[in-house]
Amino acid sequence: MSRLLATALSLRRDPRVQKLPPYLSFLCVLVGLVWLLLLPLDDYARKTYISENALLPGQVHTYFSGSESHVLRAYRSELDVLASEEDPTRVNDKIEEILKGLGVKVGRQSYTYNAAGRAHSGENVYGILQAPRGDATEAIVLVAAIRSLNGQVNRNGVALALTLARYFKRWSLWSKDIIMVFPPDSETGTQAWVDAYHDAHDPRYVAPLPLKSGALQGALALDYPEVDRFSALQIIYDGVNGQLPNLDLVNSVGNIASGQMGITGFIQGMRHHKGTYKHRLTTIFRGMVKQSLGNSWGPHSSFMPYHVDAVTLQPYGKGFHDEMAMGRVIEGSFRSLNNLLEHLHQSFFFYLLMQRDRFVSIGTYLPSVMLLAANFSIMAIYLWVQSGQVDADAQKKAGKQPKASATEIAAVTVERSLVLPVAIVAVCHALSAVPLYVLNNTTAQLLPTAFAALAAMSTAAPFVLSYAVLPVYKPTQQQILLMKSLSLLLLGMALSTLATLNFSLAFVIGVLTAPLSFVGLSRNEPLRWASATLLTLLAPATVIYSVVAGVGLDMGHLLEQASFGWTVWGMYTPIVVWTIWWPAWTISMVSVLC
Repeated sequence: MSRLLATALSLRRDPRVQKLPPYLSFLCVLVGLVWLLLLPLDDYARKTYISENALLPGQVHTYFSGSESHVLRAYRSELDVLASEEDPTRVNDKIEEILKGLGVKVGRQSYTYNAAGRAHSGENVYGILQAPRGDATEAIVLVAAIRSLNGQVNRNGVALALTLARYFKRWSLWSKDIIMVFPPDSETGTQAWVDAYHDAHDPRYVAPLPLKSGALQGALALDYPEVDRFSALQIIYDGVNGQLPNLDLVNSVGNIASGQMGITGFIQGMRHHKGTYKHRLTTIFRGMVKQSLGNSWGPHSSFMPYHVDAVTLQPYGKGFHDEMAMGRVIEGSFRSLNNLLEHLHQSFFFYLLMQRDRFVSIGTYLPSVMLLAANFSIMAIYLWVQSGQVDADAQKKAGKQPKASATEIAAVTVERSLVLPVAIVAVCHALSAVPLYVLNNTTAQLLPTAFAALAAMSTAAPFVLSYAVLPVYKPTQQQILLMKSLSLLLLGMALSTLATLNFSLAFVIGVLTAPLSFVGLSRNEPLRWASATLLTLLAPATVIYSVVAGVGLDMGHLLEQASFGWTVWGMYTPIVVWTIWWPAWTISMVSVLC
């Protein structure tokens, strides 16, 4: 045992072993990227299936038929007249009148959100259909916003929801209450209603709900502005901050639409998915982009933080399916949710869908981002070891060179000076509160100017620290190594934690920050300036400007949406960008310039 311990200690000082960490770190990055590219293969993906047997999707006969089409057209005509006047109060009055005429309890709720200097006000109207066989302890929600995701009047969606309310009221099979919610838009209204339903609202801005039912077991949102017949059904499932509904809900709705109604279901806008590797990878990337952005992608997103599984259904294209087919899909989905004896829990909450009927579970895709996070931890340990050793030449000149064998490294351990490195890391992370505050407390008109100023300041900050502040304290090479080691250690810890909450965001940040592990390792002057140029191109502000220009977005609109998401949805993507990515980039830039 003692011999084995001695061998291990001798290997620790072997110069060949101490040169391995950078190569091992690079290997982790490479394998992590390749790992993700392998996921679309059949060997790593699985067919979707229903874990909760009680759902029985598509096993019941649906009775919502053509006789209801006359009612739907009548409701649609009445709403069209009111919507053309653009008076939301009159629309809500009409919806309330219709619901009360059906014998449904109706409630109304007003709210006002203030984001980026603009007020977002509205009023929700909703009705509760009490279950004949229930005791008001559980409920299912159907959301039909007055305005669809693209800002159009949700003509068929609202009319179909009212028709279904009339249809559901006549049935005695329901064991759960059914709540029909009609928010004024697809962004703010549902969030205000769900917050108030769970008593998590701010009473200064969001009014409480006059009526409530039991625990929400599931929700469907209907985004159906087009009157023409449709050919396919898009299932939108991405939630705020990358949260996802239970996979059983997505599978159930998809099985009912395709298996029972013959409606082709698709995801992530991949209407013509051929099951090829390219299409599967494209679907995964689209899903990861949506998850990494973290904003709301439909009315269903507001339910996710409260562990209520929800999806938005969006008819698409020109075909032969009509409103009655869409109504039967909702009826079949509600009948399945009505069968539940407990909350959906058996299937996956963390997954990547590559097509409607194939997915990758968390145990398969998580190692890719964990390898990226491990790269930072390995380099942090490597730099820590390097900071505790004095170069052999320096020791020899000082006459203190110890006798060492050929297999031992010609360096000795020295005491580390941590005060200055810890102070620099702490200051950089503390300064990250500045862009967070500015971008979330500036009016919409000034947001592009404010972001440009922050971009200029963040670019100049490393140069100011390196050439104006730090020369006063005369940091040593050891302190520079320690500063970078602590920064990479924090980055690796943050990404590995974030990966369990939002895999896609952690992966994107991990890829963008991977070069931070390797820059600044050489003190060669041309390499230093090449590293500084590379880091400048990878600065958060530079990447954001490049993406906005490449996609063709408006910077002002993007910043306003980010501020809106922070205020209304609780989106934490700005926190990750400014408190994790930006400090790590700044410290790496300082370590290169010093």
